Amino acid sequence: TCRDLMAKIYYKDGYKYQLSRCYGMQTPVTGYRTSCPFILLDSKGYLIIEDGYAWDGASGPTWDSKSSMRGSLVHDAFYQLEREGLLPQSERGKIDKMLHDICVEDGMWGWRADLWLWAVRKFAGYAASPKNNHPPLEAP
Repeated sequence: TCRDLMAKIYYKDGYKYQLSRCYGMQTPVTGYRTSCPFILLDSKGYLIIEDGYAWDGASGPTWDSKSSMRGSLVHDAFYQLEREGLLPQSERGKIDKMLHDICVEDGMWGWRADLWLWAVRKFAGYAASPKNNHPPLEAP
């Protein structure tokens, strides 16, 4: 427990942002009721991401912008559910399309969102794979 005196810390790296307020939205990913720390998905497709959730924003040769933040948040949360084996890989197509649609809704240029959709479909499968669920690091 956290009351125990420990000589080590356990942590994960690779995050740039931390949600400061809870966020929720309706999604097309229905038929699953699942959760992990900071993320809840109900069977009707409503996603809740709790404040404190950490994510890395956009990946690859691109830049983060206001039009990409919400899409990258939702995309990373869903990929985490897949990585942890809580959602099947068969939902990845819907999740990638959601990234595209949210980014366009938030003002991203259509050509940029199209490029992102192509890139995540072609190169991001590893990020949703349970094989990519790394254990926490420890120090010292």
